[in-house]
Amino acid sequence: MTPKYSVVIPTRNGAATLPALLDALRSQRTAGTLEIIAVDSGSTDGTIELLQPQVHTLIRISPQEFNHGLTRNLAVARARGEFVVLLVQDALPVGNMFLESLSSPLVLDGKVAGSFARQQPRPEASAITRHYLSNWIASTADPRTSALAEGQAQIDAMTPMARLMFCAFDNVASCIRRSIWEQQPFKSTPIAEDLAWSLDVLRAGYSIAFAPNALVIHSHDRGAVYEYRRTRVLHEQLFELFGLQTIPAMPALIRAIATSSLSHARLELRSPRQWARALTLAVAWPLGQYVGGRRAVRRDSSRTRLPPGTV
Repeated sequence: MTPKYSVVIPTRNGAATLPALLDALRSQRTAGTLEIIAVDSGSTDGTIELLQPQVHTLIRISPQEFNHGLTRNLAVARARGEFVVLLVQDALPVGNMFLESLSSPLVLDGKVAGSFARQQPRPEASAITRHYLSNWIASTADPRTSALAEGQAQIDAMTPMARLMFCAFDNVASCIRRSIWEQQPFKSTPIAEDLAWSLDVLRAGYSIAFAPNALVIHSHDRGAVYEYRRTRVLHEQLFELFGLQTIPAMPALIRAIATSSLSHARLELRSPRQWARALTLAVAWPLGQYVGGRRAVRRDSSRTRLPPGTV
């Protein structure tokens, strides 16, 4: 039988979280069947042995081959369902109607290219992690749909931040229509493949829906070095996609670090063990935004100085 859902999970050393995710998928009540496709990029913790008897398709690539957009394309190309659900290996769907709730906007409207789920932090998440997740659209309880009634002119009239919010889409837990993906596959990108895809499909005349009735538990408490590197790369992409530069100059960076330091200290006031992480993140996140944005601006400026006809 052709499955109603094809669930795609990129994995690497996910043995600690995958059992709960796979159990949640097996518990789903759906009107059709589902298949699970995992694409693993070099696990060494028993993930492969865990997946082999539990998924329908297991694709193995080297760590060097991993790319947020192209790796997902590799898995989606093997999917047989019209609704392709994209999950990260440490997201935990809540309830047995998760798949039906997530796909509901696509079922109701053939112009919806993709939908994404609401996210809640893990019970053990730090106050800082909870605070920042609460500011992301995927944490709200209000459904929304984005569509361009006026085409590219509508995007051009927005501020860079408004463009980002309008194109919000999150492959932590999303559902895409395979027939539209065939026209608009994910782009090769080191990060933010979901936002780039959303911008492409919106420009193509489709819409993007947020489905808050579909809920996943997902959050990270990572160190400052990792968060600096991730934020730097992300903000290079945000400028490329939306022209967004959140911290454009050194005075703004100094203010952002000072403001973040005060905010983080208040958030973790009752958790002394978190103070060192809180203060280093108060530097890492603004610095990553500043450096990433500056790199993207310089790259953009060098392009504009190329002589005519140069690629």
